[in-house]
Amino acid sequence: MLQGAKNKMSGPLVSGTCSGQEEVSDLKSPLSSRFREPLTHARFQELFGGAEEPELPAEPCSPWLCRLWRRRACSCSGLGAWHVLQARLPPLRWLPHYRWRAWLLGDAVAGVTVGIVHVPQGMAFALLTSVPPVFGLYTSFFPVLIYSLLGTGRHLSTGTFAVLSLMTGSVVERLVPDPLAGNLSGIEREQLEARRVGAAAAVAFGSGALMLVMFALQLGVLSTFLSEPVVKALTSGAAVHVLVSQLPSLFGLSLPRQIGCFSLFKTLAAVFMALARSSPAELTISALSLALLVPVKELNVRFRDRLPTPIPGEVVMVLLASVLCFTSSLDTRYNVQVVGLLPGGFPQPLFPTLDELPRILADSLPIALVTFAVSTSLASIYADKYSYTIDPNQELLAHGVSNLVSSLFSCFPNSATLATTSLLVDAGGNTQLAGLFSCIIVLSVLLWLGPFFYYLPKAVLACINISSMRQMFFQIQELPQLWHISRVDFTVWMVTWVAVVTLNVDLGLAVGVVVSMMTVVCRTQRVQCLALGLAEGTELYRPLRESHKLLQVPGVEPIRVAVLDFSGIPFADAAGAREVVQLTRRCQDAGICLLLAQCNALVLETLTRAGLLDRMTPEQLFVSVQDAAAHALERLKPTGPKICTVWV
Repeated sequence: MLQGAKNKMSGPLVSGTCSGQEEVSDLKSPLSSRFREPLTHARFQELFGGAEEPELPAEPCSPWLCRLWRRRACSCSGLGAWHVLQARLPPLRWLPHYRWRAWLLGDAVAGVTVGIVHVPQGMAFALLTSVPPVFGLYTSFFPVLIYSLLGTGRHLSTGTFAVLSLMTGSVVERLVPDPLAGNLSGIEREQLEARRVGAAAAVAFGSGALMLVMFALQLGVLSTFLSEPVVKALTSGAAVHVLVSQLPSLFGLSLPRQIGCFSLFKTLAAVFMALARSSPAELTISALSLALLVPVKELNVRFRDRLPTPIPGEVVMVLLASVLCFTSSLDTRYNVQVVGLLPGGFPQPLFPTLDELPRILADSLPIALVTFAVSTSLASIYADKYSYTIDPNQELLAHGVSNLVSSLFSCFPNSATLATTSLLVDAGGNTQLAGLFSCIIVLSVLLWLGPFFYYLPKAVLACINISSMRQMFFQIQELPQLWHISRVDFTVWMVTWVAVVTLNVDLGLAVGVVVSMMTVVCRTQRVQCLALGLAEGTELYRPLRESHKLLQVPGVEPIRVAVLDFSGIPFADAAGAREVVQLTRRCQDAGICLLLAQCNALVLETLTRAGLLDRMTPEQLFVSVQDAAAHALERLKPTGPKICTVWV
């Protein structure tokens, strides 16, 4: 951690800046002065005074027991319990300050708009998960309701997400593959679908349980390991997988789903070999659907500021295709695959089958990480835009409970979604209350409107899947700018994307995280040590290699005192501690008094174990840089100051 210190300590130590005596002159009127020195606590008390704290009576117990008792008493008090409850149920914080007249209409319109889009998207993403379409509606209801009560992202829309559906579908196909016989009876098909629903719910249960464990361990900081280039490359590469996986449905082909490494190329080869058996009717439906959905998406993006609410192209396409299929009897005349009957109401709560819990947990880990990374990054973007804060650990709790509880109702893994979150913001959403209006729309479909989707062609759902990937595909447009800003991040993006597309989403995520961490390690190990010199005619110190003619190495007045500012060092490793000890020895040999300022207890303990106090006395440690500088000037008064302050 102190390698950065080597960079800055090597140069300035031999060429420090001079600090004049006037820098610590007496401050008669600090409030009227235009420039003043930073005040220490002692100096503040001297100038302004302050009420002295009353002495507390002696406590019979030991100090650490007393501190523990006070902490527990505070946490168990009524006020402490209320604060904990507010932190775990965010509506208790924002609902009392809700601006009903200004926000209610926007939340209602946004919630209804998002709910309308949830219906076709939920059914479409259920096909990606290899479960019947109605379970996509369940996943668009229960998780949204739970996140509205527990989440801290006011503008976040949760529900079915294509990337998670694709990852879950691969697990489901591996655990419950299609039988080799091919043709199944109605009862056998229902049993197969029930097993797949159970497998998908078990994955949701496992990912939710893992996120709750991460919440208990306060591991919200793990979101930093999934950097922005990794997340964007992951979602962009997964969009390619979604596109290729929907090709059989676009062409009306019944092909087994390819899983594992190189599944994308296997699917392309299978589609190419079976093109002669494609259905002209379903191919026509797919072409017409894309011809409507893609332009509508573009119109919504280009005229987002002029449209009062985005055009619901998916809903229009669903209605038109259902009416066309019903009036033309496409399902019986041309064997067009349709959604069929959607069972009304809710499924009975059922504990997922956990017979293969170890394998499910291994598959649930990357799903949990992607859920947390995508949701937290989306929430942070809109929190910064609208000036509020989110709690990453509370987000872990919200998504963990959302996945675990919804799995009891046969839902598959869910998270925040890019498309519906953008739609919610564009439609005027302000708070989590919009999620409740979205749930009302999905609930009405589950209770009353389900039969109207009987004749909806599955090819239309495949087109909805493809058109919803627009944002992820267009992330590739950011690559030239990323190359200009940071070529290291560009490399991480490209390596992750190639790994996701070539291998699969799980392995691509692992490759991206490893490469991202390796770049951080490599950059921290390649430290740069510069020799500085005084530029002629100035008081600036510049690297000697920039221009040898304009710079000269100072040496007329040797440095007497060096102050190391440790305020930016949270901890020190063994190598950094030994470096500081060696620096102390070199300063002693050169006759330089080395002072340490603002060194926290953890760093000081590490330095002490490395032998710092064998080379330095406790009088050379200071609470602030100002105190250290004042001590140095007092010590150097007879000969004049020559001080070097180093920030590490």
